[in-house]
Amino acid sequence: MVKIHFLGTCSGTEPIAGMHHCSLVFEIGGTYYWFDAGESCAYTAHTSGMDIMKTEALFVSHPHIDHIGGMPNLFSCMNKLIKRYGMELQNGNSLEIFLPDRDILDAVIKISTLKGRMHFTLNEHQIRDGVIFEDKNLRVTAQHNCHISTTELNSFSFLIEAEGKKIVFSGDVRSPYELDPLIGAGVDVLIMETGHHKVIDVCEYAAARGVEKLYFNHHGREIIDDRPAAESLTAEFAKTYNMPIVICHDGMIAEI
Repeated sequence: MVKIHFLGTCSGTEPIAGMHHCSLVFEIGGTYYWFDAGESCAYTAHTSGMDIMKTEALFVSHPHIDHIGGMPNLFSCMNKLIKRYGMELQNGNSLEIFLPDRDILDAVIKISTLKGRMHFTLNEHQIRDGVIFEDKNLRVTAQHNCHISTTELNSFSFLIEAEGKKIVFSGDVRSPYELDPLIGAGVDVLIMETGHHKVIDVCEYAAARGVEKLYFNHHGREIIDDRPAAESLTAEFAKTYNMPIVICHDGMIAEI
């Protein structure tokens, strides 16, 4: 079974009560794999009872603040758990981190005041198209998109294959059609951002691409300002097209 912990489901808005910026964690075989690290992600995970020391890897879709704002505190929290309580990251006190831009990590280490004082190792990898990670639990394939630029490979979407399931995490995209290379003939789950897209447009895209189940994440104003209307729209679409649709909320756990 794949568990997905939705730590933050908001797009890059001003602070919204009960919502934090984008961060989700795949839990597979007792191991955690993070996708994006918006503000408060470490606090939310640790105080909800998640053992963040079971983290194997962190994948960053792109270097916008609502996707990386929580990274300094996440690393600082891990460092404190190691130093104060003698805990260890499960992979020999090392963490695999996948970034579209190598400058991100230097900045994160600097503002977290960890330079020269880290008690674990960050193994940095620059993301490019194709399979970027594979272990006994999952395989991750990256595909660049046009959210930031059409010329530089600095924004990515991901296909996560685990437990016989195919799950696409959109990151932020300029157009849903940029996900076509990852979705192919269809996937079990699409976790799709709506910060830059109309709910109905995403629903129609997913239905046309053979998506089995659709999760809305990284919510924009359409959902933030009138969630009941969005819930009603998606419920009607789901009934018509026989495609389950879930509008995610902070603290939600999906089992796939």
